[in-house]
Formats: sequence, structure tokens, C-alpha cells
Amino acid sequence: MNSRYKKREEYSSFLDHIKEERESSSTFAKSLLSFVMGMVCVLAFSVWFVQQEDLVKGLFGENSLVTQELLSIGNSIKTRGRTTFNFPLLGGPRNILLLGVDSNGQGSSEWEGTRSDTIILLNIDPRDHSVNAISIPRDSKVYLPNNQGVNKINAAHALGGIQLTKQTVENTLGVKVDKYIIVHDEAVREVIDALGGVPIYVEKRMYYNDNAGHLHIDLHKGVNILNGTQAVGYLRFRHDGLGDIGRTQRQQWFLKGLLEKVKSPQTFAKLPQILNIAQKYIKTDMSVYELSQLVSAARGFQDGNVQIATLPGAPNLHGYTSYWILDPEQVQDVVNRLIYRADAPIDPNQHIVGGIMYTASKATEAHQIKSQLESMGYKVNCTESERLPHSQFIAHNDMVTNSFYRYVRKHVIGIDKMQYVYDPLRNYCVNSDFTIILAN
Repeated sequence: MNSRYKKREEYSSFLDHIKEERESSSTFAKSLLSFVMGMVCVLAFSVWFVQQEDLVKGLFGENSLVTQELLSIGNSIKTRGRTTFNFPLLGGPRNILLLGVDSNGQGSSEWEGTRSDTIILLNIDPRDHSVNAISIPRDSKVYLPNNQGVNKINAAHALGGIQLTKQTVENTLGVKVDKYIIVHDEAVREVIDALGGVPIYVEKRMYYNDNAGHLHIDLHKGVNILNGTQAVGYLRFRHDGLGDIGRTQRQQWFLKGLLEKVKSPQTFAKLPQILNIAQKYIKTDMSVYELSQLVSAARGFQDGNVQIATLPGAPNLHGYTSYWILDPEQVQDVVNRLIYRADAPIDPNQHIVGGIMYTASKATEAHQIKSQLESMGYKVNCTESERLPHSQFIAHNDMVTNSFYRYVRKHVIGIDKMQYVYDPLRNYCVNSDFTIILAN
């Protein structure tokens, strides 16, 4: 009996671990996406800047070494940038595979044999300034092409690099991957050091040591100029009561501080170093001109036009290996919605039920939104106060289409800039078809 109870307890702990990893992967995926877009903005600005000969000479002097190096890079871009352009962003939607990889240890290759612990498939449509993002759990159980057998999807990059990863994603989801961007975690560390640190208000004392994971965090409350190593620790810290919620907030504050730092005039002199870091730690098959076009398209992206989802599934233990078992029907629904952008007109005869979750300070707004939804003929089956990190509109089934969301967004005050999420698994209110989350 004791043995059976112990196994049940171990399996329960395993389920909690899988759930935690899934939530952590989702929040880090959003953070990585933000960081990559920030880096792309830096890179695109750098591409434009180094081609402005008069501006460069005026800032750094006509014959200075900085001027010569910047103009050399600019001339290289001018002569070959447009000739390699083959990514027509002005056309229809395109799929970009975004990977985050870690190091295998000191002295190892940045790209060979590394597992992709963050995997996101972006679908970008510049015509309506929208971007959809599917986060693929790293433990997803898949069949690897080329007779590589069954494995976790994050092993594809370690076994066959980007080509095997692309094939695996294409086969698993039934889509075509047009381009890819791979970011090494060392990029964060070196970019921050190149910029001379980033000012961050540390909201509490942070102290943590993990010798096995080579993670050492020692930060004091107050305004700090974080160097690269400290910034990585700040971003990874989660050992408090808020866990991943707090870490997600810190990642957003960090990104804001990073972008403010990039705008400073002192950053201009660092452009050659930043470009070298990007060249070393960001690997892509997109040309610099294509990246600049991507940033141009991204300028029009608004919160309401960004949709995200995590591939649905359930945890399973096979021997000593933990897997995320994808649900084929729900995965196909996610792909149809976010990649193929399947939609359906609003059916006025459908009885759609909503739920509202809100933080204490948002109680008045929650009841106002409830009244607005009910006046439109929709039932609200629960309104509850919870401590939640972000305002979101979460669709739980195929009745809540993109058209429905856009329709409600136009008629309900207070949800027009909410992040739209499709998640059939995370249902806060029993039997609700969608959930509105109001956070500070």
C-alpha cells in the first residue's frame, strides 16, 4: 500500500512539474519573442544608420576608425542587401520559425548539438498588420524525419540542426516554414555588456545560487545598472511567492529598459560591436534587408492584432522520460486558426457564455464589462477576483472565432487592446466559452 501511495505521489509531482514547465515555456516564449523583435529593431536601425554617410561622418569625424568601420559595413549592405531579398512581406502571410538555444558547455559550438528549449512558429501577415504565434512545448512527443525515431521535439535541433527542426515542425503541424531565426542565450549577456549595462529598478532583494546550473544571483533592491551576467540572473529569477508571474513582469520591465538604452546617443558608437554580436549569436536565413522589412511590417502591429496559443496536449510518463502528448484535433484547430487563419461569421443564434476574472482594483471595470456583454445578449456565468498577471481575452472553443472577438472588441469598452489567446485547456470558469482577464 505504501509503495502504491508513493508512486501516486510521485506521479502527482510529475504532473505539477510538467504544468510548471508548460507555463514557464509559454511566458519565456513571449519574452523571447519580445527580445528578438527588440534585437531585430536594433539590427534594422543599425542597417539604416550605417548607410547614412553624412550622418556617420558628422557624428564620428570624417576619418575616424569608427566612421571607416561603419561605412564599410554600410557599403557591404548596399552592394548585396537587395540582391539577396527573397522574402516578399508585401505578399501574403509567411511562417517564421523562432528558436531559442542554450550552450552545451564551455568550448562547444554555439549551434551544433544544442537543444531548442523555446520553439515558436510565427505567422505574419503585413496586409492587416497582424502576427500569430504558436508556442510548441519543448517536451512534445513527435516522430523525427529521416528515420530518427520518436523523441522530444527539442531534440531535433541537437540531432539534425535547423533543417531537421524545420522538417519536424512542418510534418507535425502540416505547414510550410518559410524562414527561421535562432537566438543563442549568450546574445542577451553580450548585448547588455556592449551597451554598458541597463538601468533596472530591482523591486526586492534577489539572492539565489545554483552551482549545478551555473546560476548565481545577488541583487539588491533599488535602481541598479545591470551588466550582462546580472541581467540574465534578473530575467531568470523566480524563487519568490510570485514565481513565473513575477519573472514575466521583470522580463517586460527589462525589455523596456533595454529599448530605452538603445535609443540613447551613446549607443551609436556601439553599433559595430552589436552587429558583431548579432552576427555571432543570432542565426537566420533572412538577409539584413529582409529583417528591416520585417521591422517595417511590425510597426503596425497592435495588441489586438497579436494572437498566441500553445499546442494543446497532456503530460505522459514513458519509462523515465516525460512527454507532452499533443492532442491531434485540438492541435489542428490551433493551426487552422493561427496559421491558415480560418474564421467563420458570427452566428446570432449561438448561445455563447463568458467568464470574467479580475484583480481587486479592477472590480468596477469587471462589472461594467459584464453589463455590456449581457446587454449584447451574452451570458456571463462567473465573475471572480484573482491575482492574475496580464489582461487577456481567452477563447476556449471553436464557437469563439476571430470574428466574434473583433465584434466584441468594437462594442465592449475596455478590451480593445487585450492580448488574444486561444487555449482550450485553461478554463477559469466552468462551461464558459471565453474568459476575459482584467489585470493591473
